Amino acid sequence: MRARDQATTSPRTARYVIDGRPVDPPALAGGLYIVATPIGNLRDITLRALDVLAATDLIACEDTRITRRLIDHYGITTPLTPYHEHNAAAARPKLLTRLAAGASLALVSDAGTPLISDPGFKLVRAARDAGHTVTALPGPSAALAALSTCGLPTDRFFFEGFLPSKPLQRRARIAELKRLPATLVLYEGGSRVAACLADLAAELGPRAAALCRELTKLHEEVRRGDLNALAAHYAGDAETRGEFVIVVAPPEQLAEPIDIDMLLRDALGRLSVKEAVAEIAAVTGQPRREVYQRALALSKDEGFRDA
Repeated sequence: MRARDQATTSPRTARYVIDGRPVDPPALAGGLYIVATPIGNLRDITLRALDVLAATDLIACEDTRITRRLIDHYGITTPLTPYHEHNAAAARPKLLTRLAAGASLALVSDAGTPLISDPGFKLVRAARDAGHTVTALPGPSAALAALSTCGLPTDRFFFEGFLPSKPLQRRARIAELKRLPATLVLYEGGSRVAACLADLAAELGPRAAALCRELTKLHEEVRRGDLNALAAHYAGDAETRGEFVIVVAPPEQLAEPIDIDMLLRDALGRLSVKEAVAEIAAVTGQPRREVYQRALALSKDEGFRDA
């Protein structure tokens, strides 16, 4: 295994096979190539991605066993080397040395687009800082696949990725996301999806949401409903094997912007700054500190009485 997974100088054929037909890719210039790979269905790979994976000198990947399945499927013999969060500090200088020598290098994740909830941005940054060309090959992304199929607003969305695994930290982070006027996109594994949904329902209430499981795979499932209903479903004996994308609609109350200044002017005309801040923070749900800072500014500029 080690001989196959490390870079080698022995001759090899830069070729891949599609439906039994061999394809010889064009020559590849030196540089770093960020290659999106399938999130499930191996036929979702692009022809350009196959060209690069077959012609590059080395493929850096999270788990060589997973990437091996992909390249073996297409008859690609490019050597693999591991690059993940646990070895990145040691592996990165070696990859940069290869780039400095004029080699081409492909970076892939286990599934989807590299750098999206996966390691890699430090390698991209270092490669660019060293003057190497960095080329992105777009393709599959679980976040975008979920957004396109779940039927929730897509004009504005916020990709959070994985929430904290510990309950207290998870609830705190959800509270921070509560007022974002955008659809939320989260990743979660099967072992924590029920707990994650329970915390989302507790913090966000019955917002419209969708759970996308095993996208593009044989047992793909998209379940829609409000957070309370989804949390109740997954608190039972629902299937939790696989990888999940959770999509949550934006808060309805933010559909119309809140005119904090107007409300504060009215309150400051009859209350002290302290009392006005307490009233407006309670009515709007805005952070008390932000309301207080705005109240102080209005009090100073427009001559309202002090606290």
